[in-house]
Amino acid sequence: MKRFATLGLVLALSACGAARDLKPAAGKPLPVAPYGATATPTPNQLLSASIQARPARSDDLLTSSEERQGNEFDLPPAN
Repeated sequence: MKRFATLGLVLALSACGAARDLKPAAGKPLPVAPYGATATPTPNQLLSASIQARPARSDDLLTSSEERQGNEFDLPPAN
């Protein structure tokens, strides 16, 4: 019985991700153009994240180990 429940759950979840092109509902227009934009964005433009929303990975990687400098203010707590 658990196998059928698991199989049904897997099939239901696999059907959630439809790979068809997105279109506005019948009789409904696309959202209005953003303030300052010259044209209304297409559905694909609305779905793609900008570079600001998904920044690239920083290239500032640690290349070699370095000794940590002493900190004169790193004192043990007073009792």
